Amino acid sequence: MITIRTQIEISAPINLCFDLARDIAIHTQTVWKHTKEIAIGGITAGPIGYGQTVIFQATHFRVRQTLTSKITKYEEPFMFVDEMQKGAFKTLKHIHEFKEVQGKTLMIDTLHFESPFGFLGKIVEKLILESYMKRFIEYRNEQLKKIAEEHVKEARENTNF
Repeated sequence: MITIRTQIEISAPINLCFDLARDIAIHTQTVWKHTKEIAIGGITAGPIGYGQTVIFQATHFRVRQTLTSKITKYEEPFMFVDEMQKGAFKTLKHIHEFKEVQGKTLMIDTLHFESPFGFLGKIVEKLILESYMKRFIEYRNEQLKKIAEEHVKEARENTNF
């Protein structure tokens, strides 16, 4: 099993970051464009909540894949966990944590995943998937940061007429 942990500081309130991170439409806008990721079932737009599922379709390694994910833990605005119910991995669990730090939000992602195919899967995890998944999460988080900080900027501009 591979564990990836990333964190990013966002100059935006914790509630905004939490809501953007669980918004399905925002999710599909913040992943790599070449994956052509879309939500095709469950919650397909807006925020996802406890016990709800989403079915994503995306292209990774030139293969169109489907992944069903369910929110299994939820503590607004501090944490939510999504776990793969069906998909290409043997297991996949993504913990999203949010902490207020001096008026900003620290967003921490911890991703645990395991490939199928036993020993061969473990080799693929280490040689390919670990760095691929880390880059995928980091890119998404950078895009989410841009959106959140743009929201804050627009809110400030709209209050300064």
